[in-house]
Amino acid sequence: MRLTPLTLVALIGVCVPTLAQDFLEDFDRFVEDVLPQTSAPRANGVAAPARQTPPSVARPVAPTAPTPDGERPSEAAGEPPLPRPRPEEAPAASVGPTAQDIEPEQGTATQPEPQPAEAKRVYQTACPALLSGIVVGEMLEPITEGQCGLRSPLLVTAVRINGREIGLSSPVTTNCQMAGALADWLGEVDAYANAALESGIATLTTGTSLMCRNRYGAEGGFVSEHGFGNAIDVVGFALRSGETIAVETGWMPAATPEGRLLRQAHGAACGRFTTVLGPEANGEHADHFHLDLGCHGQSCMAQICE
Repeated sequence: MRLTPLTLVALIGVCVPTLAQDFLEDFDRFVEDVLPQTSAPRANGVAAPARQTPPSVARPVAPTAPTPDGERPSEAAGEPPLPRPRPEEAPAASVGPTAQDIEPEQGTATQPEPQPAEAKRVYQTACPALLSGIVVGEMLEPITEGQCGLRSPLLVTAVRINGREIGLSSPVTTNCQMAGALADWLGEVDAYANAALESGIATLTTGTSLMCRNRYGAEGGFVSEHGFGNAIDVVGFALRSGETIAVETGWMPAATPEGRLLRQAHGAACGRFTTVLGPEANGEHADHFHLDLGCHGQSCMAQICE
């Protein structure tokens, strides 16, 4: 018969109860420390409850410090413990309001003062005849009227030639070129009158100067040189002796002193102007001389003298 260690221990316990009890307690603790606790075999598929350590042999447990209330885990079953709350972040540094954030108070906003408009520059050309004193008059502001206009108009009231001043019956508005040519031409006519009639010219009788219209006043066609201040109409002359010579009444007969003066004036004009029209040109000029500096031909050198 073979005896196992457990059988031997049981026999000793029966024989010596007190000694066996002490031995069994030490042995039992040894077994619990060495061997893991396992569940008892299932009976009918139900696990037996694990063996509990007798109260008399329970091992003392060192006391622990109490957990603060804020750190205690939630008592709700199945919920994980919440993390500790993070300290509040310091507020961002305060930045002063910008100019865009500041709204102007009502009634205090000021509007910028309007700047005065800069005066538009006027480009004009000085006139040598006016500067030298041959022509008496003044410079006018630019004139614009439809297709017509004059950038540097002159208002001429008299000319100074042959050592004296000859006035115009009515001021004429023209350009500088026409004003200078008129003074030179009138100087020649005055010299002839002094020689042939023994009386110089006191006043030049003038007609139309600046006027915006077509040639001959027609409905269509080209704009007249009058529309650009580039033409002057001469009606006649008043001599210093008091005699008046008119183109309409003095052109014929040609052999009279008046007729000769008018023909001399017509011929002299053809040497200084590009267009000279008189009574022999057409009926439109039966009572005056038309003088202008219009361009004729590709080179502007051609002249019309009728």
